[in-house]
Amino acid sequence: MSRVLIVDDDILLLTTLEAMLVDEGFEVVAVDGGRKAVSALQSEPFDVVLVDMVMPGMDGFQTIRECRRINPAMPIIAMTGVLFRESAGGKPDFAAMAATLSGMRILHKPFDQTTLGNALRAATAAASTARQDDCSPGAQT
Repeated sequence: MSRVLIVDDDILLLTTLEAMLVDEGFEVVAVDGGRKAVSALQSEPFDVVLVDMVMPGMDGFQTIRECRRINPAMPIIAMTGVLFRESAGGKPDFAAMAATLSGMRILHKPFDQTTLGNALRAATAAASTARQDDCSPGAQT
């Protein structure tokens, strides 16, 4: 069973995502903010992190940076309901920026349970394959 850390500042969404993922067979820890995510990552292992990009305090980019510092190989899926690419004023496209961070997957809110479950399974499967490749007899150390 894969362990998922969900990070979002919206408590109602956290509760909903947690229920969806438990229903999909994941073991879930949900935290409301980047600082709590960093603390959780420092104290227990996770297979994948699902992180909101727009949060007060420690935003998604800062949270992702810290996740990468703690465990560089751990898959991270960014989620956002904010799409700036169509807005005026030269605001950045957070989803596109997040996608450039280590080839991360992006989920645009709203998304359904199947989409979420499939994204998490794909991320954990890819990480598992990469770990196996790193441990194969021909892999460099």
